[in-house]
Amino acid sequence: MARLLAFIVLLIPGLMAAGGIKLIRDTVFGRLIEPFPYFWLQLIVGIIILVLGLGFFAGFLLNRDRKNGKVQAKFAKKKES
Repeated sequence: MARLLAFIVLLIPGLMAAGGIKLIRDTVFGRLIEPFPYFWLQLIVGIIILVLGLGFFAGFLLNRDRKNGKVQAKFAKKKES
């Protein structure tokens, strides 16, 4: 059950990142999607959505690996004295 929940949690940011890549691709090929009046705005929104999706995904994996002790020493949390 925990694996299914983790999959669902990671599916949403993965779809966000894919949507961001699609917006960037459409901007590069000159296809303006309706809610955006300008290409530059579509590009900026695509980059923001891509960074947010990948950032959440990377943070989730880093947090999971920290709990399991599978990260290098420089990425491990410092123990408070």
